[in-house]
Amino acid sequence: MSKKKAFALRINEDMLNAIEKWAADEFRSTNGQIEWMLQQSLKDAKRDPKKNQEA
Repeated sequence: MSKKKAFALRINEDMLNAIEKWAADEFRSTNGQIEWMLQQSLKDAKRDPKKNQEA
């Protein structure tokens, strides 16, 4: 399992509110939701780091 790094993120308040609501609807933390969203975006762009590590 890869090591997690802390990262400060500045985000628009309205966007954060929408993400917090989505996270609650999915029973995730806000951080977990953002991480999931980023992972989905990487998969969609065929830049998934998990697949790149296997190569």
